Amino acid sequence: MAKFRVVTPKGASFTVAGGGYHYEMEALEPIGAEIVEAPANETEFIAAAKTADAIYAKGMPMTKTIIDALQNCKVITLGSVGVDSVDVKAATARGIPVTNVPDTFIEEVADHAMMLLLAGFRRLVEQDKMVREGRWSEGRPALLKLPRLMGQTLGFISFGRVARAMAKRAAPFGLRMMAYDPFIQETLMYDHGVMPASLSEVLSQSDFVSMHAPARPEVHRMLGEAHFKQMKRNAIFVNTGRGATVHEEALIKALQEGWIAHAALDVLETEPPSHNNPLLRMENVTLTAHVASASARFDEARKRRVGYELSLVLQGMWPVSCVNPTVLQNTQLRRWQPVSMDRGPNS
Repeated sequence: MAKFRVVTPKGASFTVAGGGYHYEMEALEPIGAEIVEAPANETEFIAAAKTADAIYAKGMPMTKTIIDALQNCKVITLGSVGVDSVDVKAATARGIPVTNVPDTFIEEVADHAMMLLLAGFRRLVEQDKMVREGRWSEGRPALLKLPRLMGQTLGFISFGRVARAMAKRAAPFGLRMMAYDPFIQETLMYDHGVMPASLSEVLSQSDFVSMHAPARPEVHRMLGEAHFKQMKRNAIFVNTGRGATVHEEALIKALQEGWIAHAALDVLETEPPSHNNPLLRMENVTLTAHVASASARFDEARKRRVGYELSLVLQGMWPVSCVNPTVLQNTQLRRWQPVSMDRGPNS
């Protein structure tokens, strides 16, 4: 009989189906832990998970109802950067740490964000279509209307790890950079060649606005009509964060009425989008399917991190990452890290 029992909803989360739990078990098997799948509906999941030592959250929302029913849970662990599928407030009230993988896919997402910026700016999809449709001669005139990239302004909304990595990529292109993030020290922005600014300054001065805000209740539909109206008419809006941080109807209206020039999006409010979503038919929109974090190391890296976090907590130690770190001091878990872990909502 296993010493520890980790319960997880049956099925995949946002990755490919199948694959098992080989990578997670590399850290869990030596301590006598097992991963048990439970039905991915609230009632049956509660019945299976109420006495579990830990929850591996994927594939379904971890609601307050579920969390309040847990009798022995020491940690809720996610294999993603975003934690919007877990009611963190409910977990905090119960004194349960919630962990994620905030530093595993930073480089991939930053690459993708920079790609979307460049593709949107140079109208890559539109240019590709012209060539395929035999409209070769139309390509150059279309780009002659655009300014050069060097010297333009890139504004970040939220300046967490991905935005900082994107800033490093954008600097060699000669972009002036600014950022709005009330949770980040201004000196950290200066260290990355980025000027601290208010949200209004970022919106009104930027030629590119890159959205990186996490999916937290306080930033749900953070950007609406009033914000898009502040942006330049030639501005390009890039979002590799979460679709729910933007009021999508307002973005659609901004694109239709010319308040902004283009949107390059990896995330949408509803995923996958409905077939009648206007964004799918707009030539001034570049879309990818919430794939920014994907690479050959995706599953291996995140699953090993999940196993490692679970094994640490089950052995009575602090996790490496915790989105509600205030609960740690009130647990029996012991701190083992010799240096600061730089925790916080956008760290």
